[in-house]
Amino acid sequence: VQLQASGGGLVQAGGSLRLSCGASGLTFTKYIMGWFRQAPGKEREAVAAISSGGTSTRYADSVKGRFTISRDNAKNTVYLQMNSLKPEDTAVYYCAADEGLYGIVWSKTSYDHWGQGTQVTVSS
Repeated sequence: VQLQASGGGLVQAGGSLRLSCGASGLTFTKYIMGWFRQAPGKEREAVAAISSGGTSTRYADSVKGRFTISRDNAKNTVYLQMNSLKPEDTAVYYCAADEGLYGIVWSKTSYDHWGQGTQVTVSS
């Protein structure tokens, strides 16, 4: 299984970025997908998650209304659209996959597979 995250970069506060995570080596439609982030000196935290069929989503309170998670099962890809970025969003962002046909998984310990991470830096 491989998860390849991309789309990170340097952006000014108030700007936008779109992260992508392509998956291979798994049956994508059988996996719940999540985005996590880890800032220096902090624990990895859940940002957003989406059910296998894309009908259910969940967001961290800190990103609600600014971030949108979506998936294209035909392309084996999950996205994270990030708008109105703030300096506190600066972190390495990781995508993760957990096998499951129903619902949302939020705990990082439940996820089976992880991507390599992409750096997002928001300048003030």
